[in-house]
Amino acid sequence: MNRVVITGLGAVTPLGNTVEEFWKNSVAGKSSATAITRFDASEFKTRIACEVRDFTPQAYLDRNEIKRSDLFTQYALYAAAQSWEDAGLKIDDMDPFDAGVIWGSGQGGMETYENEVTNYVKGGGQPRFNPFFIPKLLVNMPSGMISMKLGLMGICYTPVSACATSNTAIMDACNYIRLGKAKVFITGGSEAGITPASIGGFAALKAMSRRNDEPEKASRPFDRDRDGFLMGEGAGALVLEEYEHARNRGARIYAEVVGTAMTADAYHMTSPHPEGIGAAKSMQLALQEGGLSPEDVDYLNVHATSTGLGDLAELRGVEKAFGFPRKLHISGTKSMTGHLLGAAGAIEAILCVKSINHNIIPPTINVEQLDEAIDPKFQIVTNNALHKEVKVAMSNAFGFGGHNSTVVLKEVQ
Repeated sequence: MNRVVITGLGAVTPLGNTVEEFWKNSVAGKSSATAITRFDASEFKTRIACEVRDFTPQAYLDRNEIKRSDLFTQYALYAAAQSWEDAGLKIDDMDPFDAGVIWGSGQGGMETYENEVTNYVKGGGQPRFNPFFIPKLLVNMPSGMISMKLGLMGICYTPVSACATSNTAIMDACNYIRLGKAKVFITGGSEAGITPASIGGFAALKAMSRRNDEPEKASRPFDRDRDGFLMGEGAGALVLEEYEHARNRGARIYAEVVGTAMTADAYHMTSPHPEGIGAAKSMQLALQEGGLSPEDVDYLNVHATSTGLGDLAELRGVEKAFGFPRKLHISGTKSMTGHLLGAAGAIEAILCVKSINHNIIPPTINVEQLDEAIDPKFQIVTNNALHKEVKVAMSNAFGFGGHNSTVVLKEVQ
């Protein structure tokens, strides 16, 4: 089957609106958490989040694109345009039907939906809706608008698997290229869930941190005193390309995607399997697809959202899949970015790429006292980045509904 490589990257994140800024701040161990500014959260149990700052969509979007799109689509278009530019691809130089878009989101146009319903209620039930109400909220709109903006006429759709969505999109894009059904994909995910209903809904599940007086310390995977995740937002985009196609045009190749996998817990709507059985199998299958053993992996970017159940269940899965190999180091970067839901896998895949390129593992910040239930044999990178050789990196993403997904990246040989 065809090999799949990464030739372009794009990012809009709470830690920066370019890949380089995102990477620099991640390595520096910066927290992006602050008090919520998007709406009055004073009556909410969680009043803090990881917001995207200084976002100027005009850099890549025209007036009509901005007017007709929800914020999650604007993030997607911005990151996708960055990645396409970074890859140095021009649609005029290729068959447009050989290039496609597989782009995910967990929630879709939450802001649009909430605004329109609010206006409807405030208007006394008068049906005066924005004519772009429905298109703006649709979860598939980013993939469609990216294809229109860049002229990509191949396979184009949107997978949804909650917080595993971006990894699902990456896996699907890889498989199509491997099977020869496409040469190039823009893939990834976007989310804009810092809204009253989204924050309130997750808070009602008791899934979010209430450390409102110390936002920069609230997201703390693996720490004994963690009390839930923080909402993040943004987008991550990767250009995946068939290896020979990339080599023939002299493209810069960041890394190779050698393994992907998905499993289901078949256990609970919102809770992971406590023993991490499905997570372990996802990691094992991804390694198997890449022809790798657990001893080959240098870095694992864990899903680790900073919840009591989730962090421990994932590590139990890691132990089942890996044991405790000496070279494996682990970090949970949601400690800095918050949880980008359907976009989380994409931005974390980008961090894995950069780790391979620079031989640096970004840290898990805010680990002041490791949870006593965590085996100290796990080599968790805490509070400061680790400089070490990284040839193989793995990224996990798990979602409500029991979805487990894993992506394995490797230095190109």
